[in-house]
Amino acid sequence: MATQDPLASLEGDMLDVAPGVKPVNGDMKATEHVERLANVEANSAEKDGNASNGEVQECDVLVVGAGFSGITAIHRFRKQGLKVKCFEGASGFGGTWHWNRYPGARVDSESPFYQFNIPEVYTDWNFSERFPDHNELRRYFAHVDKVLDLRKDTTFNAKVNDASWDESTGRWNVKTESGHSANCKYLFLGTGLLHRKYTPDLPGLSDYKGKLVHSGSYPEDLDCTGKKVGLIGAGATAVQITQELGKVAENLTIFLRRPSYCIPIQQRKLTVDEQRELKSFYPVLFQSGRLSLTGFPVTGVDKGAVDATEEEREALWEMLWKRGGFQFLLSAFNDTLLNPESNRMVYDFWRKKVMQRISDPKKQAIMAPEKMPYYIATKRFPLESDYYDVINQDNVELADLTANSLKTFEETGMRMDDGTLKEFDVIILATGFDSFTGSLTNMGLKSKDGVDLRDLWKDGVFTYLGLTIAGFPNMSYTPQSPGALVNGITLIEAQVETAAEMIAKLEKEGAKSIDAKHEAQIEWKKMIEETANYTLIPQTTSWWNGGNIPGKKAEGMNYVMGIGAYEKQCRETMEGWKGFDVVKA
Repeated sequence: MATQDPLASLEGDMLDVAPGVKPVNGDMKATEHVERLANVEANSAEKDGNASNGEVQECDVLVVGAGFSGITAIHRFRKQGLKVKCFEGASGFGGTWHWNRYPGARVDSESPFYQFNIPEVYTDWNFSERFPDHNELRRYFAHVDKVLDLRKDTTFNAKVNDASWDESTGRWNVKTESGHSANCKYLFLGTGLLHRKYTPDLPGLSDYKGKLVHSGSYPEDLDCTGKKVGLIGAGATAVQITQELGKVAENLTIFLRRPSYCIPIQQRKLTVDEQRELKSFYPVLFQSGRLSLTGFPVTGVDKGAVDATEEEREALWEMLWKRGGFQFLLSAFNDTLLNPESNRMVYDFWRKKVMQRISDPKKQAIMAPEKMPYYIATKRFPLESDYYDVINQDNVELADLTANSLKTFEETGMRMDDGTLKEFDVIILATGFDSFTGSLTNMGLKSKDGVDLRDLWKDGVFTYLGLTIAGFPNMSYTPQSPGALVNGITLIEAQVETAAEMIAKLEKEGAKSIDAKHEAQIEWKKMIEETANYTLIPQTTSWWNGGNIPGKKAEGMNYVMGIGAYEKQCRETMEGWKGFDVVKA
């Protein structure tokens, strides 16, 4: 596995910090200054759901989180005849799309695959664009709530801070910061991969007196028109912010250590007629996605780039470049992530395209260096519409932290190592999230032996099937699934359906509880890492392997063999409950 870079932030946006400085993970308030970050939740007007403080909700399944995974779980478990309740820490539905309100925020999985595979939901809903933005996605969740009547079983502003297993009753006791309580047989964690904000404890940060915001809690009323803006980060979030603020700010300075490899989004409007006609094919498309490698029903070329002629390579890559979205990778040659030589060929094509859009040689050297900074497609591919055109503008500056690192923040801006002071009206931290584990290790989850998950995972993550954790009976949804490598909605559907069928089988058998075996976890982790090592992915440190957070172990977090193989492998364990201990009632 790649060694951890202690200066990395999420999405590969890497910062220079003082030696020995500890990170601030999520909402942990290490300094008073961090509390000045704009917080959408605090300003929200939406009220709690149906549970009052002090009332203990009794249910078969408690779902934590009301984004795509939580809502899918609520709907599926309801259909199974189970009594379901949900605790959501925010004031509304949407998960990441409740919080993501920064300029330019939009999904990078194209329509129709970024939506619920629920006919009563999609029949009367049409998206306006191939890649919907955050505003449209919140309208979509309001539609889903109305159709499925989710609100009746959801308690908002209910951030879980304690969950413990009662062996005598075979049930979970769950509490929230606001005083809500629930008692359930099964606990489903729909808390997401990218939820808990990561804010580095940067030197002198509390001295800065301008406007400071984190992209994960961006105030919607923040107007950067005519202002001097500093943007820390160059990952997918920073790319989207750049495309918007670069057009209105007097000056935008982007602080980065390594660039993202952005590919064209090829955004377009969608008509109601074309979506109405396509809906007849949705069941087949969605099922094909479930059986696929990535959740998108596409196939690549059945040979490697090194085996093709130069003319064949150029023709294919040009065609896929024009298609937009992730097609540039998904429908390409089959050895991009396996063969360093082929990977370099893809990089050279990509670099040629970027160089054509940036005229300044200094900016070219930073954004598309001749020496490949890391293997292409081994961390997130941000989608862009005019990112490189905005980068090329005179009012946009690139601050290469490898050449001139941050020394300290001051009252008006950032003092660099060479002594220069860069002054800003607004500084935006696009430093991302404590991915995969951040939400799980900060909600007071305790094993049946009373040990907090945070302590169990301090030296590394162990799960079984990316669905269960040894010592946490009747609890599901964890890292070490296909995770970051696939269309999230397709994976969610596969995992929820698998968990639901496991529960149905357990109930039919009269089981009290199910718990993963420790040895099964060890074998699962070994398989995760061994299969990943056949690819180039472990060679790059990013949020994909958790190495973006200082002090966090960089390790395999993703099942690389695809959704279809993953679901099949999970379901095969149900025959005889391989790798599990099942206790009869």
